[in-house]
Amino acid sequence: MKIDSIKNGIVLDHITAGKGMKIYEQLGLDELDCSIAIIKNVKSNKMGKKDIIKISDQFDLHLDVLGYMDPSVTVCMIEDGKLVSKRKVELPERITNIAKCKNPRCITSIEQEIDQVFKLVDKDEKVYRCIYCESKLKDN
Repeated sequence: MKIDSIKNGIVLDHITAGKGMKIYEQLGLDELDCSIAIIKNVKSNKMGKKDIIKISDQFDLHLDVLGYMDPSVTVCMIEDGKLVSKRKVELPERITNIAKCKNPRCITSIEQEIDQVFKLVDKDEKVYRCIYCESKLKDN
């Protein structure tokens, strides 16, 4: 299989195998009017298998979504067919409106206009808790 390189755009590399489609959906890439390639289960010396997403256009990338979904992702910015920057995302300290609190008694379940905010409480285990009710956020 041959996937051409992109001239201008973004490459999301080192995505944990199987998470490519979830990241595609969470970032809202289906709303973009450009070519997007999702490559699943690519052989990787470092990871065994990985997914890659190639986006043939520049857009505002929500790094907190990437960091929350998969902190192993590398964001590569391509201009004129050349790599101009490469950045590894990190697990964000807080996430806002990326996930919803599942506690039916949480204020965010009652008051719809309140932001859904979670704070990172355990970096090693990637545990987030709601800032309002302290409920643990289920796995991403």
